[in-house]
Amino acid sequence: MVNQAARRFRAAAAALGRLPRLGLHGQVVVVGGVAFSVEGLRTWLHLGARLEVQTPDGAAVAGEVVALRDGLATALAFGPLDGIGPGQPVALAPPACLAVDESWLGRVLDPLGRPLDGRGPLRPGQAPRPLRATPPPAGRRARLGPRLDLGVRVLDAFATCRRGQRLGLFAASGVGKSTLLAMLAADADCDVAVLGLVGERGRELREFLEDDLGPEGLARSVVVCATSDSPALLRREAAYAAMTVAEHFAAQGKQVLLLMDSVTRFAMALREIGLAAGEPPATRGYTPGVFAELPRLLERAGPREEGNPGAVTGLFTVLVEGDDHDEPVADAVRGILDGHVVLDRRIGEGGRYPAVDVLRSLSRTVPGCLSEAERALMLRARRILALQAEMADLVRLGAYRAGTDPAVDEALRLGPRIEAVLAQGKGERGTVEEAFAALARAMEAPDGA
Repeated sequence: MVNQAARRFRAAAAALGRLPRLGLHGQVVVVGGVAFSVEGLRTWLHLGARLEVQTPDGAAVAGEVVALRDGLATALAFGPLDGIGPGQPVALAPPACLAVDESWLGRVLDPLGRPLDGRGPLRPGQAPRPLRATPPPAGRRARLGPRLDLGVRVLDAFATCRRGQRLGLFAASGVGKSTLLAMLAADADCDVAVLGLVGERGRELREFLEDDLGPEGLARSVVVCATSDSPALLRREAAYAAMTVAEHFAAQGKQVLLLMDSVTRFAMALREIGLAAGEPPATRGYTPGVFAELPRLLERAGPREEGNPGAVTGLFTVLVEGDDHDEPVADAVRGILDGHVVLDRRIGEGGRYPAVDVLRSLSRTVPGCLSEAERALMLRARRILALQAEMADLVRLGAYRAGTDPAVDEALRLGPRIEAVLAQGKGERGTVEEAFAALARAMEAPDGA
């Protein structure tokens, strides 16, 4: 009797398996430019909903709803729109998530979790995390931790960083930004480094990984990359994916260094998406949604909730076009972050790398992480460099005579020594204590030393 019932159950299960599966489907009605419109799923769609479009050759193209109006949903695709036309079937897809795993360390992936390093598939973790998440509640968020050794003397001495802090690196192209990021990824005192490369040149990825980052830096890093030829959705998603990976490791109590290059390209991707969705262009063509989305991303970095020792220390690069540090994205990001570091082309052209302009850089958390002696030393060094810069033109013209002003004489004597301390090559690692010790030696050395 039992065997007979089991046979009937197996037969019923097989019959059910042969029935066509039911699902929610719509269809493409308009395709144009970088967007397409969908009808038939109005009740179940919302902003940010994921879709899959079936092409005639049987492939599936992922998309995301960016606008809803007049009974139609406007969507952008994560890949080329080749083969997509009116009448193509559209189905709902699961929300965007990443199942991060410890085995991802040392790997390079795209924002959708697909490997880019040719080393086989990535092992998924146990608990998928949504790419769009809210920051920890402000009232329950832990305070910043102790100071962090970044391993770069000029930053450790003049823009000292604390665990969970967020710093902006403001630079034009070609000023040594990628090399500085690689130094931080390899030398900073952290458990895990996460690199989000948003809109990178395709040819530069391997050069950055093999020449700048190196095997040791890559071994403790996860690299998320979307190249400049990727659709705007994929470039935007690279920033969210990198933040999600960083949050995963921070939730385990680890100290995570998140390096994102660059927030400007993230904003440009948001601008493309906003314009395609029908948002009006505002400041320099950026849509209002760009400036609403920037704090939603950047506020996710920082300490976790009280009781979790993990933190995401974020360093976000900002490309300043034409060395204009007051352009809209730079201005908005500077107001959100906890400090800014300015890389100056003229300093790099003078041969000093990292080309950090000390006088235009600051960390807002310095008062809470330096001793009185260190703070006094740093302020004295700033005054000396400021006076040296102020007198530089007069000295070149021969209009200043030594002995006229003791303060100027001191600045002209000690300024070059401080600049020598700030110069640092790849492979040179140090601590905050060592940076201040080197600065003190340079400023206390007798003439001729």
